[in-house]
Amino acid sequence: MSHKSDIEIAREAAKRPIQEIGAKLGIGAEDLLPYGHDKAKVSQPFIDSLAGRPDGKLILVTAINPTPAGEGKTTTTVGLGDGLNRIGKKAAICIREASLGPCFGMKGGAAGGGYAQVVPMEEMNLHFTGDFHAITSAHNLLAAMIDNHIYWGNALGIDQRRVVWRRVMDMNDRALRDIVTSLGGVPNGFPRQTGFDITVASEVMAILCLASDLADLERRLGDIIVAYTRDKAPITCRDIGADGAMAVLLKDAIQPNLVQTLENNPAFVHGGPFANIAHGCNSVMATKTALKLADYVVTEAGFGADLGAEKFMNIKCRKAGIAPSAVVVVATVRAMKMNGGVAKADLGAENVEAVKAGCPNLGRHIENVKSFGVPVVVAINHFSGDTEAEIAAVEEYVAGLGSEAVLCKHWALGSEGTEELARRVVALAESGQAEFEPLYPDDMGLFEKIETIAKRIYRADSVVADAKVLSQLREWEAAGFGSLPVCMAKTQYSFTTDPTVRGAPEGFPIPIREVRLSAGAGFVVAICGEIMTMPGLPSAPAAESIRLNADGFVEGLF
Repeated sequence: MSHKSDIEIAREAAKRPIQEIGAKLGIGAEDLLPYGHDKAKVSQPFIDSLAGRPDGKLILVTAINPTPAGEGKTTTTVGLGDGLNRIGKKAAICIREASLGPCFGMKGGAAGGGYAQVVPMEEMNLHFTGDFHAITSAHNLLAAMIDNHIYWGNALGIDQRRVVWRRVMDMNDRALRDIVTSLGGVPNGFPRQTGFDITVASEVMAILCLASDLADLERRLGDIIVAYTRDKAPITCRDIGADGAMAVLLKDAIQPNLVQTLENNPAFVHGGPFANIAHGCNSVMATKTALKLADYVVTEAGFGADLGAEKFMNIKCRKAGIAPSAVVVVATVRAMKMNGGVAKADLGAENVEAVKAGCPNLGRHIENVKSFGVPVVVAINHFSGDTEAEIAAVEEYVAGLGSEAVLCKHWALGSEGTEELARRVVALAESGQAEFEPLYPDDMGLFEKIETIAKRIYRADSVVADAKVLSQLREWEAAGFGSLPVCMAKTQYSFTTDPTVRGAPEGFPIPIREVRLSAGAGFVVAICGEIMTMPGLPSAPAAESIRLNADGFVEGLF
């Protein structure tokens, strides 16, 4: 087993020119827009030319609630993609781009790990092809144009107290959550309270990830509601006149990025909405393009299945007209032990009883995913300290739920460690078992949609919202937005809104603090409990360990 760090493994990768990777999927060199030798965007005309082709099978990778013990969802996505190619299938993976916020904050990187990684790892975790910067610029152009419109006479009659378009940046900065702008007198405009969100929470990010093409992108941008008049009439981005210029800033960013795994298999890395505060899936354009080019497409949805998978099914699949043929739920023995009450420092010791005590969290996710009508297989992401008895406990528990758990060693062995999982996924996907159905119909009321998710996915007994929230939802329904799905902004660490509650709790309230209308993206955001749309940095941010070494290589990204 390797003891090299992820970044050392990535740096030793025998990368192939990106044109060779494109050729594996039938993408000609002329249809790739190279960013150096190992990254490229796939051109819009080529994507348009695929319209009549049949789709391959879509495989979703999701997970249990994350714990400090680690789960490895992206690592498993990459490992499964490589495993499918190893057993002779034409497969591609689709994952999200990394945000700088968590890279320099908590988690380091987001390109997989060990021998199941996407490369170039350093560029992917840093500026990559500039998509996030383009999204940040487009978002903040609109913010600047709103304040500028008010400064030059406010012909639209915007109520400055009702400007709902905040600013964004791709970094964790709690100091900017709530601010006052335009101080300094007449030349600087009219002071008002506003704030920053992280770029991945921007509606522009959601729009880029849900748009079907550039024309759809511009239409959705125009539909963004940015403010209201004194009589509560909505003012849109189109009214401000920013939609055209924003589309210009995003014309390259909307084209999917093609890179490769360590085993030189194709990987689309595009878009990056967080799953705890946004919808947690890579772009529809990347996924649908991959489905036209590969027989199997493995994609992931962020955090636990209560967040990423729920939004993948209820928002992305509903909007894009796609459906998964099978779902992989990733779990680790270590995480089961943590859910069973073991402290992180004690995870090294065998504790079969704690594994069994923690398994209900996994069981809840399996039940939830199956409720969408799709078959489930569990991937046990292997750690070297796992014992046979602990692994057997997870396998037995999952078998008792009518599914199968497969031990996977992709971190240490690459595709050799996911052959069995790949064969099981193929069997499930080809079995015709999948009869996908979203959790709720379009015509259900907005509050009822929130209640449905809270009760059926989280197992809450009630949703608590004050009169202001309920009134706001009713106003949006009256304005014609009642058919939209809901996007829950909630802690990723628990089924509840309390991040310290592990396992599979039942019968608790879900408090809704605020609701936001994303009319361009096409969903209503319900902000639950204490969740922040602008995260902060931890007491010892990862940034303190990231630097260039004497050879000019990046150290500290992982």
